[in-house]
Amino acid sequence: MRAPDGRFERPEQPDPGSPGPGLAVQTVEPPQPAAPAAPSPGRGRRLLSWIATAALSRAVSAVVPLFLLPVTLSYLGTDLYGLWAAVLAVTGMVAFADLGVGLGLMTRLAACRVDGDSDTARRYVSSAYAAVCGIALPACGLLWLLGGLVPWPLLFNATGTAARDAHLVALICLTAFLLNIPLSLVARVQYAYQQVAVSNVWQAAASGLSLPLALGAVFAGLPPIAVIASIAISPLLVNVANTVWTFGWRLPQLAPRPRFVDRRGIRDLFALGGLFFLVTLVMVLADNADPLIIAHILGLASVTAYAVPAKLFTQLGALVTLVNQPLWPMHGEALARGDLAWVRRTVRRMTVVSTLIALLPSTFLVVYGERFFAAWLPVPIGSRSLLVGLACWWLVLAAISPRFMVQNAAGVVRPQLFGYLLYLPLSIVGKVFGVHWLGLSAAPFVAVVVYSLTVVPAAIYGYRRTLSVRAT
Repeated sequence: MRAPDGRFERPEQPDPGSPGPGLAVQTVEPPQPAAPAAPSPGRGRRLLSWIATAALSRAVSAVVPLFLLPVTLSYLGTDLYGLWAAVLAVTGMVAFADLGVGLGLMTRLAACRVDGDSDTARRYVSSAYAAVCGIALPACGLLWLLGGLVPWPLLFNATGTAARDAHLVALICLTAFLLNIPLSLVARVQYAYQQVAVSNVWQAAASGLSLPLALGAVFAGLPPIAVIASIAISPLLVNVANTVWTFGWRLPQLAPRPRFVDRRGIRDLFALGGLFFLVTLVMVLADNADPLIIAHILGLASVTAYAVPAKLFTQLGALVTLVNQPLWPMHGEALARGDLAWVRRTVRRMTVVSTLIALLPSTFLVVYGERFFAAWLPVPIGSRSLLVGLACWWLVLAAISPRFMVQNAAGVVRPQLFGYLLYLPLSIVGKVFGVHWLGLSAAPFVAVVVYSLTVVPAAIYGYRRTLSVRAT
């Protein structure tokens, strides 16, 4: 039966339900869970160590794209690089095509860890892999069957050689993205079980592997498509290795198996994950619309001028995410124990830490970015006003991120969903008119204004509501 918080409980009698197609449903009563985990007195020290490893791994992950950028831009050319950036924007728009199952899994596993219930956790892990594979693999098959019918050059406003390669670039990037959806679930498991430092190292390795693969393709004189493919395949290879290592050695008690798949677990993950999916879908649609808007108003060359500095600032956003995401399961643990004082104290501190993490490198890029790009890249890229707008955007996101982690840990999603539903249409309309009238630099400034008026108030309300409910 279903527990009051939405989680599925272990039945008193074996479940007589029949297995779904290709998946066996466990019907044997598992043993009773172990005793609940003891309180964690070292949360502050662990958080500091995770921040340090996150900063180190993000530094490694940032160096590789920075090193590859002039190489790939020269090798691919401005138009093909702009096409590649636009295709990656599409993958960003469906970055949570698992329908939020991964985020729902992390929330549920955090509670299982507090309870010491590895049996229920294994059911959730197995159910999550079954659900996500059921989405990603058929989608990949449809892409290969029907991809030729999509007018890719028209979609990306590609001309010349870029138009000729549009179908193949889209096929490579989208295929790698779809296959990586189930493979990336291992990171959710690691975060839920507070294996954060290890997960950060694996994520850095995914970026690091793309360096020798891409340089090898360039030095071997392979076609530009091979360079794009070598970068796209790197996360797949690393996630395969991470999955084998994690479930084979580090957390074997959670290794997914078909016999542990539970339909109630799948329904629960979709119910909770569906809300996360809607929030993330609206967010990424709005944020990743920029290259498409710019491509249709200003052309693909302007997409490159926007995408290159935006990619550098995205590294800051990834670092902010790496620093704050461990708070998700930690806040879940603290909320389950009623430790609201620790939650409030940590949110205040992490707001300062997140803002500083974004502020210091952003200031450097704003002051020295134009000269840096001019000396580093073969074509003119970016402008001071664009860099200032991107810096403001990531500062706003960094400052509000810790409050989202509290809401996510408690499964309070509707306030932020409401904020993003307002943000999506207003930001897109504002960016279209802003880019048309004011040029490239208008896009991030429009995003900052609309986000501050819609999502930020919703985030503050949701955070306060979460704490008030837990306090009663």
